[in-house]
Amino acid sequence: MEALNEKGWLLWLLRVRIVIITFLLGVQLAVVELTERDAPVFWFVSAIVLWYTLTVFFTLLLKLSSDYRMQSYLQIICDICMITAVIHFSGGVDSYFFFLYPLVVILAAISLPRAGAYLVASLSFILSGATLELAYYKWIPAYWATRPDLKDLQLSLFINLFAFLAVAHLSSSLVENLRKTGTRLKAASGELENLQVFNQDVIDSMTGGLITTDLSGRVLLLNRSGALILGLSPSLAVGRLLSAVLPEFCQAPLSTPGQELRVFTPAGRERHLRLNVSELRGADEGSQGHVYFFQDLTLLRQLEQEVRLQDRMAALGRMAAAIAHEIRNPLASIAGSVKLFGSVGPLSEDQHRLIDIVVNESERLDRIVSDFLGYSRERRYEFQAADLNELLAETLDLLANHPNAGRIGFERRLCGEPLEVRVDADAIKQVFWNMCDNALKAMPEGGRLLVETERRGSRACIRFCDTGVGLKAGAIEKIFEPFQSSFANGTGLGLAIVYEIITAHQGTVQAEAGAEAGSVFRLELPLAAETVAAAVPAGQHGQASGS
Repeated sequence: MEALNEKGWLLWLLRVRIVIITFLLGVQLAVVELTERDAPVFWFVSAIVLWYTLTVFFTLLLKLSSDYRMQSYLQIICDICMITAVIHFSGGVDSYFFFLYPLVVILAAISLPRAGAYLVASLSFILSGATLELAYYKWIPAYWATRPDLKDLQLSLFINLFAFLAVAHLSSSLVENLRKTGTRLKAASGELENLQVFNQDVIDSMTGGLITTDLSGRVLLLNRSGALILGLSPSLAVGRLLSAVLPEFCQAPLSTPGQELRVFTPAGRERHLRLNVSELRGADEGSQGHVYFFQDLTLLRQLEQEVRLQDRMAALGRMAAAIAHEIRNPLASIAGSVKLFGSVGPLSEDQHRLIDIVVNESERLDRIVSDFLGYSRERRYEFQAADLNELLAETLDLLANHPNAGRIGFERRLCGEPLEVRVDADAIKQVFWNMCDNALKAMPEGGRLLVETERRGSRACIRFCDTGVGLKAGAIEKIFEPFQSSFANGTGLGLAIVYEIITAHQGTVQAEAGAEAGSVFRLELPLAAETVAAAVPAGQHGQASGS
């Protein structure tokens, strides 16, 4: 046995010894009281007290010494001696306690090697036989009720010898088989545990999400990737009904492979998933539940949307640039003709008002055409190293002079460390100005604008959060397209220009509704390579996180 098991076994043996000693004392006193037998109660009780004392000594020795094999031999030999004394003082050959010898032989077979069990059996036979022989020949006091016949005594001793050795052989064989079985069981248990760990590692290493449920729809397993995709904790999901955790999954039919659905994480973020549902079958081919395997298509759908937006904007740019050139010249002729018409002769007040309207609208159309030609014209960028916090701070300082800035509360939370990027400083300032100007237009009755920056791995993140009118349903998908303005006198080119500049800088821009009101615009730009190398340990690479 291992050291820990040997110590535990000895502790158990100490407790059992106390119970047996107390039982023997009670039985012997009851026998003496009921049979009125002349027995040496004093010597019997003295032997019991000595046995108690030895038990206390063994308890102290167990705390002081770690040689548990030696203590096993010592305790069992002392037990044989005390059993011999108890049997002698309780009647010798007439004693009720001869069963203690086989019991101690069984205990020796459990705690000692096979040779130790035979040794204890032999010692039990020697001590019991010697005590009975000495009492028979009156070399020591005898306490039996009637003197036995010599042949009967010798036969009893022979039977004891056979019984002790048989018990030693059978118990040691049984214990050895149990030990071998325990060793095989421990090895099999270790292999099973390793297999379970391997299976769990395989499941957690999957890039897709995996959920298994029983027939009642209760979640049995949620792998690591699935928890990250869904924003759920496995400890909170396992054991709960799938209909309570992910009701969208319960509505998915089994017969439709690769179906797509939208779910929302507990944080409110939308996820596009491709889901496959199948039955969970056991060895008997019976259904035991369901398996849900899903993949996150959110980033793919965002990229597809960006590609469609870029294609649409490129086509619109080419077409609109051509149209704008054709419109601009006739528009200038119309405006000039109207002004000339106004100077020909006297006009009424209404006629002057109509002429002014035509002139103003012509000028407004000319500005729109000029802005659009500037938007559709290919831009040239001069990339230089710059601190994003400084560029943003300069823009916010200029914003303080905006005509509508008086009714707005500004809050800036700039990152405490420099965010060095390689950008065209003028273009990025234009992006920041357009974002702030758009936020002011969204808060005509006043509000609060929060601008904050932070580092996310190898990228710098800038967030513009306003408390304005917010984004209407379906507007997010088209918000960066030209002419999508929802403001009066807006050209709808401000956010389109932002998208074009940020894309040219290998960055991303996203819009979402605010948690309570207003809207949130998130811009991400790659940090300069030397900045990333100084901040990120070797072997790690930051990744932009989308929403």
